[in-house]
Amino acid sequence: MKVLITGGTGQDGIFLVDKILKDTNFDIYVCTRNQKYFDFNKLKYLKNNEDLRRLKLIEINYLKFEEVLNIFTNVHPNYVYNLMGPSSVKMFNSSPEEMNHIATTSFDNIINALIKTNNFCSFYQASSSEMYGYDAKFPFDEQSKFKPNSYYAKSKYSLHLKSLDLKDKYGWNIISGIMFNHESEFRNSSFLIMKLVEKVIDANKGNSSILELPSLAINRDWTYAKEISEAITKLMFNNLNGSYVIGSGKSYSISDIADYLFRKVNLDYRDFVKENNSIMRDGEPLKIISNPLKIKNDTGWVSKLTIFEILDKMYDYRLNRV
Repeated sequence: MKVLITGGTGQDGIFLVDKILKDTNFDIYVCTRNQKYFDFNKLKYLKNNEDLRRLKLIEINYLKFEEVLNIFTNVHPNYVYNLMGPSSVKMFNSSPEEMNHIATTSFDNIINALIKTNNFCSFYQASSSEMYGYDAKFPFDEQSKFKPNSYYAKSKYSLHLKSLDLKDKYGWNIISGIMFNHESEFRNSSFLIMKLVEKVIDANKGNSSILELPSLAINRDWTYAKEISEAITKLMFNNLNGSYVIGSGKSYSISDIADYLFRKVNLDYRDFVKENNSIMRDGEPLKIISNPLKIKNDTGWVSKLTIFEILDKMYDYRLNRV
């Protein structure tokens, strides 16, 4: 069996590679724009001692169809996890047309390559809870109405609809996993929670600078990225299809997180973190929470780690690397 992962160098890809290596004898092909972005040290950190000859890195320009077609023809995967694309709202807001072009064209090229090679293998599309928007009723499940209000959310929603249309048109096992916020020790510094982690470490060293955040009242549904990888492999290897909400079903505020982190070093977060509502995104929802009942019923998957246990992992990992 062959698994092909696009966008496999991020936190989700690392955990997914780790799990498939440990749990199967499948060959794994990780497609990336640059091989140097894949960090083998993260697999070592996860105590992965598997035969890494089963892991193959492939450099790819997703915007060139012939290049994509050549790779999919040669590999002919049994499973495809499409994790690629700009991963944050901030990136989309900075260059919305360019980011949407990258995400849409890449998706189309991947899908068309599979169709042209007559390979209707199990396919996972990484969708986002951002698609629900800011004035929808929560908790959100697969039947909730989508009201995407950011460039990122609208792009994700477009690909979500395409995925479901392809599923119906071809009778294809395509899963659109609507993933809620998930964090890990492998999150990079451009994301809010890791910014807070690094701020705590700096503050404990005597750095008294202030970190400005749009709001401390924002509540999100956080899950551990490793558990997300477990959820999507369950969905794929059980040959399921359609939409699945993937989240914890619990919500915590930024102030809850900041307070917990700063108490680790006996500091008061209010001395180091301040609200600046002027940098709040238009239409930013104050609370997002999932209802992951469908995936629990269909696969038995539930998230286990609390946000505070995830924060412990993030803090310990970063503390030993700065």
